[in-house]
Amino acid sequence: MTSCLKIISMAAIQIFKKNESERKLKMLAYDADLELFRDNFKRFMSEHIAPHYEQWEREGLMPRSVWTLLGENGFLCVDVPEEYGGYGVPTHYSLMLVEESARAGYCALSTGISCHSEIAAPYIQHIGTEEQKQYWLPKMVSGEAVGAIGMTEPGAGSDLQAMRTSAILQDDHYLLNGSKTFISNGQHADVVVLAVKTDPQARAKGVSLLLVDTHLDGFKKGTNLDKIGLHSQDTSELFFDNVKVPKDQLLGNPGSGFAYLMQELPRERTAIASTALGAIRGAIDIATQYVKERQAFGQAIAQFQNTRFVLAQAKIDELATAAFYNQNVALYNEGKLDVETAAALKSFSTDMQMKVADNLLQLFGGYGYMTEYPISRFFVDARIQRIYGGTNEIMKEIVARGLIGKA
Repeated sequence: MTSCLKIISMAAIQIFKKNESERKLKMLAYDADLELFRDNFKRFMSEHIAPHYEQWEREGLMPRSVWTLLGENGFLCVDVPEEYGGYGVPTHYSLMLVEESARAGYCALSTGISCHSEIAAPYIQHIGTEEQKQYWLPKMVSGEAVGAIGMTEPGAGSDLQAMRTSAILQDDHYLLNGSKTFISNGQHADVVVLAVKTDPQARAKGVSLLLVDTHLDGFKKGTNLDKIGLHSQDTSELFFDNVKVPKDQLLGNPGSGFAYLMQELPRERTAIASTALGAIRGAIDIATQYVKERQAFGQAIAQFQNTRFVLAQAKIDELATAAFYNQNVALYNEGKLDVETAAALKSFSTDMQMKVADNLLQLFGGYGYMTEYPISRFFVDARIQRIYGGTNEIMKEIVARGLIGKA
């Protein structure tokens, strides 16, 4: 079954490539090739994720084998160029996987795929040397290597310039010391795009990026962190004790790390919005079904005006989020997505995700507070979305600076 799914996925991609010239002449409201790819992914989740997800949530970790299965079936880094093992399709094919896994209620999976395919891989693809791309990208496409990004530190969250992890150049290597925290995919990661200070005395201009192999001596993974949501998404502390990172694993130019982060963060924040949109749609799906079945005062609660208004508002919020999200994806594909617009989308979409999950949970009454009802997971999984990728307060500051400048 696994090999069949990949063959079908590859066939869908080949159809896309065959029709690409026609697409440039005619915008299609319905993308049949994308929908075929979507159906294949939903079938994959039904077979490989659904039977085990509740157990993974209880255990607090998805197994490493999930990454191998994703790679074998062609669902990782699909927009990576063909010369590095990917399909070379537009980014919205890749983002669809993030959205659909969230819609199915698997936000932990959505976050993991997002960190791997939408965050770590693009840094390598866009900034890396040919040697770095040839070495890491095929492994990330196949699932042989899991990717993560290391920015946050115990004393430096959204304020990236305050990071303390250092990497000092010594002959043919960087000597890496410090730590990172709240690193998604941290337990399973094989490569980390790591933000470090190569000039500890400077602020933004002292930040560089390294590609760090997690199997190097001195690299230690902390315990899997216990969270209120995203239970099966591994989140770890990382520790570096005199780790010797070959200097050819510098990503881009020294001292340009902060500029690279600003360059790539719009895609990360769009991917977060993809999770938000998928989760909004998923919460609406299950709430709509529930209110049709749940009886109160002799009728389905779907017949009460309040229920209908809550659902209607959720749908309105979903439509607004989708419109804003689709605009951002189109801008990204055209190379026109700026930092302010991506920040606005991240803030808006994740606020909507939290609002919708909260309002729809209320329709379930006491059952909404029970973990056996999936709406409860949509609620707790939504909360982190307003924090990671830059808190929504920082997103508003970015938007404000675009309007009136820095205070």
